[in-house]
Amino acid sequence: MLGLTFAAPLALAALIGLPALWFLLRVTPPRPRRINFPPLKLVADLIPQRQTPARTPPWLLILRLLIAAALILAVAGPVWNAGGIGAGGGRSALLVLLDNGFPAAHDWRDRLRVATDAVEGAARDGRPVAVIGLADAPAALEAKTPAAALERLRALAPRPIVPSRDAHLASIETFLDKNRGAGLVWISDGVAGAEDTRFVKALADLAGDKGAALTVLRADRPPALALTATETAGKLVTHALRAVPNGRDTGVIRALDQKGLPLAERDFAFAGDATEAESTFELPVELRNSISRLEIAGERSAGAVVLQDERGKRRRVGLVFGGTLDQAQPLLAPTYYLSRALAPFADVQEPRGAKGTAESINQLLDNQVSVLVLADVGALDEKTTARIESFVKDGGMLLRFAGPRLAAGNDPLVPVRLRRGGRTLGGTLSWDSPKTLAPFPPESPFAGLTPPADIGVRRQILAEPDGDLPNRTWASLQDGTPIVTAQKRGQGTIVLFHVTADTTWSNLPLSGLFIDMLRRVVALAGASAPVQGEAPRAAAPVLAPRVTLDGFGALGSPPASATAVSADYADRATLEHPPGFYGPPDGGISVNALKPDDRLKPLDMTAISGARFESLAGAETVDLRPSLFTLALLLLALDTLAGLWLGGFLRRGGLAARLRGRPAVLALVGLVLLATLPASPVRAEEAQPPVNRPNGFESALVTRLAYIITGDAAVDEASRTGLTGLTQMLASRTALEPGEPAGIDPAKDELAFYPLIYWPIAPNRPQPSETAIRKIDAFMRNGGTILFDTRDALTARPGGPPTPEATYLRTMLATLEVPELEPVPLDHVLTKAFYLVDSFPGRYATGQTWVEALPPAAEGAERRPARAGDGVSPIIITGNDLAAAWAIGRRGEPLYPVVGGDQRQREMAFRGGVNIVMYTLTGNYKADQVHVPALLERLGQ
Repeated sequence: MLGLTFAAPLALAALIGLPALWFLLRVTPPRPRRINFPPLKLVADLIPQRQTPARTPPWLLILRLLIAAALILAVAGPVWNAGGIGAGGGRSALLVLLDNGFPAAHDWRDRLRVATDAVEGAARDGRPVAVIGLADAPAALEAKTPAAALERLRALAPRPIVPSRDAHLASIETFLDKNRGAGLVWISDGVAGAEDTRFVKALADLAGDKGAALTVLRADRPPALALTATETAGKLVTHALRAVPNGRDTGVIRALDQKGLPLAERDFAFAGDATEAESTFELPVELRNSISRLEIAGERSAGAVVLQDERGKRRRVGLVFGGTLDQAQPLLAPTYYLSRALAPFADVQEPRGAKGTAESINQLLDNQVSVLVLADVGALDEKTTARIESFVKDGGMLLRFAGPRLAAGNDPLVPVRLRRGGRTLGGTLSWDSPKTLAPFPPESPFAGLTPPADIGVRRQILAEPDGDLPNRTWASLQDGTPIVTAQKRGQGTIVLFHVTADTTWSNLPLSGLFIDMLRRVVALAGASAPVQGEAPRAAAPVLAPRVTLDGFGALGSPPASATAVSADYADRATLEHPPGFYGPPDGGISVNALKPDDRLKPLDMTAISGARFESLAGAETVDLRPSLFTLALLLLALDTLAGLWLGGFLRRGGLAARLRGRPAVLALVGLVLLATLPASPVRAEEAQPPVNRPNGFESALVTRLAYIITGDAAVDEASRTGLTGLTQMLASRTALEPGEPAGIDPAKDELAFYPLIYWPIAPNRPQPSETAIRKIDAFMRNGGTILFDTRDALTARPGGPPTPEATYLRTMLATLEVPELEPVPLDHVLTKAFYLVDSFPGRYATGQTWVEALPPAAEGAERRPARAGDGVSPIIITGNDLAAAWAIGRRGEPLYPVVGGDQRQREMAFRGGVNIVMYTLTGNYKADQVHVPALLERLGQ
């Protein structure tokens, strides 16, 4: 199949006229003779013979025919499609299959470009086209016009899931039945899907049976990277994944909190041809529990993100044993078995230096444990009992294990009433043999676990029968007697294992089931979901999606197709349950694109025979029109030079001799040459249009914003594009029509022209001169406002050492008379100058914004929705990098990403910027009494 096609093939008919052009161009006027003009031989040298035209040289004829042919071909719109993707095949339909799961997100633009080229190639042949995303829900396929197919293609986006291609086989078969001989183009990501067991072979069989021409486009080596995470031996272990060795051998995994701030980073590297690289995060419990998101830096894919919920947080668990010191020995004490079982998923703490059980409990409660484990602890004093009850009511979990001391006491800190003593099974005086566990009921937190048959319980504490006992039972023996009970008290839970935590009463602590049961119990600590014990429940609670990931790994509002999940959902994401956070912020769960044990595998294409395989890199379509027009222009210039040479103008004594002695012509040539010379920097600056000069007369006539030129090219460019974006926003949303922002040097330029000056802090640049400092002081005294932006909200820590930006700003302001500052209060007029806002985010949203402190409200004065001082604050300080959030490109696209989970952060940044400008221009007019009714109405008060 040829790769050359034409957008306007009828224009090629003009090539028929080239022979006629040949004959027309053969004739050219004769070259004029040069005759001396002596006065005496005027008549004698004139030869009265008839002159005949000379023929044009053949090489010149060929040159001119090439010019005509190049122009004709350019007008015909030639396009070179090396693989012939989408072209050919007559008028038969074309079906484009596009993998749009998260493995395709890395090079999505390239895949979309190839798919667009395929559709445009079909359009040139007049073929109908159908487009389907293999990660989307199956739907009926219908061949439509290429224009409609392009609209469908533009609407496609990567899905945050692994595609399930098998689900589309039925619709593909139906399409091929209706369109015999259709063309199939599959743009594959090269990664096997979670449930793709037969798609490749079935697609090849369909293509062969229906007479369809199948073309597979794929990357030479799938470039996708993915990430999973597990908890192992008390450490957070991440696994960077790839389907095949693809040259992307190293990278960085970042741990972020809920606000998007980085907590830790770990490098990873694939060893040789390995497809998995492991990294470990060992962090203090406070930092570990603050992790909300793990991601591969720079990999814009939902598969490269792992979201962490309450289940992934390590609880701080305190262990207390009520036995004597000689019993608290390794392999003997219950705390030994408990610490080994809890260590993989909890931070286990034991009291140190405490004397007695009560002191041990108080020490652990002072350490703010989430779960307090009491192993065979009997009666406690009233003060300790009251503190434990308060701990449980405030949301803590009390986990107790039976033993001789608990069996002999009368303790209120148990979920059910207990019988004194205990029940012994399999003893000398017992008729019963040891019992094993019964299957867990569906409403139990242990539902889904399978009790091994070899577990034997030889002794237990029995519960007094009452009406609430069945509702408080989580696990029981085969005879129905409870073995684990629980009760909700306040915000917390009390759980009791009716056996010991060691092997004296049962062999449960030696089984893997013991670890799984403890894992589920500890996971309930602090959970907002109701715990069984108060009323029966048929199933786990249902949690609605709160925020979800898109295919590129960005959090946003859930799509319309997203549905709720159960609180015990542990599978990978699907179309109905996209990855994200479900349920309330303090007790929800996270769903990820991959399960912890998932791995990326390459897609096996060996079952496809008779199909064309092309590389994505080589499937690019090239438009040849610019090249042909350039060629025609160059040939035309060559033809012009050839004509001058044949006319004798380029020979010795020709053109130069004719121009010699003609001052006007020589002066004109000199001016042309002078105009082509590059202008010096001074001349270029003087040639700058007056309207863009920062201190020209126009600056006094047009309101414009200004920014300080720091000398750091990246910072200055961000300031310029940021104020340009804010200027456009002001022009489109307010009555203000400001001019282009101006970059100024405070030591040289006049500052009085500008109501607001944006000053980004660049700590790597020298401090302003004394002259600049004095001009800044005069500017602020005379009513001007300077917005200092330290841009350090991402690195500043409350109570920590000052950042380099903060140190730079403090040094600069040390000799200025700066008024007392305060964080912007909610009733400050700045929050209501145009929009109603409560914060001033930029690229970051965690920094504080400071303004001049307002005087305290007079006692007894009427409270107003907006307060202001006597004038405008001369100084505003923030660290949120406002200019980066405002910065836009030539087409209006954002230039810098915002850091934060709020999808409206950039919009709120623009609103805050509009408020700052309107505040500096209008002062405190919004605080006037006349605006109070309108503000109260908008505030809903």
